[in-house]
This record gives sequence, C-alpha cells and structure tokens, in this order.
Amino acid sequence: MSTVLAIAESINIMGTRSGTAMKERKPGPVQEMAKEEAAAGASYLDLNIGPARKDGTELLPWVVKTVEEASDLPLCLDTTNTDAMAAGFKVVKNKEVAIMNSISAQPERMEKLIPVAAEAGCNVIALLWGPDGMPRDSSERAAMSVDLMMALMEAGIPNEKMIFDPIATPITLGADQIAAGLEFLSMLQDIAPGAGSTVGLSNVSNGVADNLRKYLDRTYLIMLMKYGLTTAIVNSYDEELMAICKGERQNHVDMVHGMMDGNDPDPSTLEGIALQHYKTYKSLSGQTIFSESWLDL
Repeated sequence: MSTVLAIAESINIMGTRSGTAMKERKPGPVQEMAKEEAAAGASYLDLNIGPARKDGTELLPWVVKTVEEASDLPLCLDTTNTDAMAAGFKVVKNKEVAIMNSISAQPERMEKLIPVAAEAGCNVIALLWGPDGMPRDSSERAAMSVDLMMALMEAGIPNEKMIFDPIATPITLGADQIAAGLEFLSMLQDIAPGAGSTVGLSNVSNGVADNLRKYLDRTYLIMLMKYGLTTAIVNSYDEELMAICKGERQNHVDMVHGMMDGNDPDPSTLEGIALQHYKTYKSLSGQTIFSESWLDL
C-alpha cells in the first residue's frame, strides 16, 4: 500500500475564508479550518502568509499561536518573507517536527534561512528554484539539489530533515517539466539518501477550469508516488485526493503505474474515476496534447 503524508494547504492568505480572518486577526475561521483539515486526515498544516511585507513578523506568529490552540498537528510555515519565517519559528511549540517551506537555491535565501532552520532543528523543504529561476531539466535539478544539500549539511541539518521539491509546473505549459520533475525524483535517493520529497500538487492544474483541476491533481499525485514521493501539499477538502494519500485507492494507483510502465488498459473497459485517471495521465505524460475538452467527461 502506497501512502503520502498530506500537508494541508488551505490556511492561506490568498484564501477567501482564511485570508480575511488573517487580515482581521479573527482566530475563529482559522481554527475551524485547522480542525477540518485535521479531521480530513492531514499530517501537517501549511500556514501560508505569502510575502506579507508590511506585517509578516507579527502575522505569522499570530497564525502559529492561533492554530496551535486548535490543533496538535505539526506545522509547515510558508512565506517568502525571511524575517517573518524566523519570527514564526520562534513561537512554534514543537520545532523539531515542523517544516520550513521553503529554502530555495538562491544565495540570499540560503544565507538568511539555513541558520534559522539549523537552530530550530526543523525539517526543511529544499525548493529547486535557483538564481536564474526554474531549472530546465532533471540534470539542473540534480545539480541544484546537491548545492542545497551541501549547504544544509554544513549547517548540521541531516538528509533525513531535507524534503526536496522539484517544482510542479502547469500542464498548460506542456508536459516536459512534469517529466523532468519525475525523473529527478527517481534520482533523489542516489543524490541524498534518506531525504524526503514533496510537491505542491495544485500547481500542475493552475489555470485550468475549476471543475477539472481535481483530476489533474489526483493523477499527478499517483504519478509522483511511483518514485517514492513522501509528502504532498494538498487540498485536504478533496476527499478523493486524500483517499489516495491514505492508500485507499490502490487499484487506481496500480493502473496509472502500469501505464507509466507501458501497460495501458483498454479504455473501453474503464468508466468513472478510472477513466478520469486514464485520460488525465495521457495528458500529464505528454502522450496527448492537453485540452480541457479531453478531460471533461
């Protein structure tokens, strides 16, 4: 049975419900969402305040304290504001099981955040985004991961605390980068034995009609699982997606993994969710050109 630890993504400054509550410092909605995500089976709660340039150093500690009053789940702190990240970790109760999301392969971010992570003893999402932006292929991802790994190790952070994110890109931009990310995951244990991995699933469906995004996210998760994905940043309100994370859809996992090995089922024998996975895999793998009409069953 394949399982993935779910990092629930919905407590986000961009969300209507959570974002308004954060901006107005109303704990109720944030705490309700934390409880809902925990009940859905999340293993971590991602607290995303975005760049929060004006008040990040006050906002993230407030969100941390607010959520910890309502849930005992480990936290994943998510912000591009390095000062806010440091302030947030100062108030996290259980730092060693928390996750810093993220340290990218950019010198200024590494310089500011690696010492914070080392002091906290937390897990670190190592984001494969460099000074020139997105790596072009799996080889550039591999080189970037080595740079990040060495910098983290020098600070005393072991491989087991590293969670590499190869970055998901929208299927609307094509399937090449999706393939490169999968290839990198197949190399990860040779590069950093014992390290974990993660992906923000919803990135792959960004820009696609809302009613179709869930198909892309679910099938992409299954594809990543073939290469040992350990965690995923997910919409915990998608019950089918959470069922996949929990290992409750092994028949669908086996079908997609079989297709990845070149063993396609007869599509005329498929229906419902199985047919959705079949058609979605064909798009995500680049075997068919992506179109919303192709996925719209």
